[in-house]
Amino acid sequence: MGAAMAQTKEQRLIEAAQDGDTAAIAALLPQGVAIDARNDRGETALMIATRANDVAAARLLVEAGADVNAKDAIADSPYLYAGARGHLEILRMTLAHGADLKSTNRFGGTALIPAAERGHVETVRTLIGAGVDVDHVNDLGWTALLEAIILSDGGPRHIAIVRLLVAAGARTDLADRDGVTPLQHARARGYGEIAAILEGG
Repeated sequence: MGAAMAQTKEQRLIEAAQDGDTAAIAALLPQGVAIDARNDRGETALMIATRANDVAAARLLVEAGADVNAKDAIADSPYLYAGARGHLEILRMTLAHGADLKSTNRFGGTALIPAAERGHVETVRTLIGAGVDVDHVNDLGWTALLEAIILSDGGPRHIAIVRLLVAAGARTDLADRDGVTPLQHARARGYGEIAAILEGG
């Protein structure tokens, strides 16, 4: 018996996700495959599809009941990763299928914090609309608002994100561990438009 024939259905599902083979995924799903089986990195087929931003494969898996909150070996889940990377279509699928809004990544951050840092405006809008805590503090002592300033270039995308966060009620007085506020960080970096938003201008 060849190696391919010796593979379990679960191994074939993982491989199909890696290959982006939606036909193989669709064929395996009715066969009683353990949809949340993991590879040696703790990744499920849905996690693999999410990393590749493979919307078609992700849709098949999510609609078949794949766990959108299943974490891999580095504490990423399909929901958290889609949020962090701005994979908006997959993110919306996870939100519609039980995403845990309070779940956190290996840095103790919600999906909103890296989305804000990386300038994913529509992702931030979507996560705020879903009800993610805008004032959650990660293990570095930073909120989404702080990361949108400290780790950004102060450009249009981050200006838009700061505006969204402030409009959603993010606390502008929540300082970092050194006691430096978002406004102080914005001023120190010369981010005038962000400073104006924080000042209510």
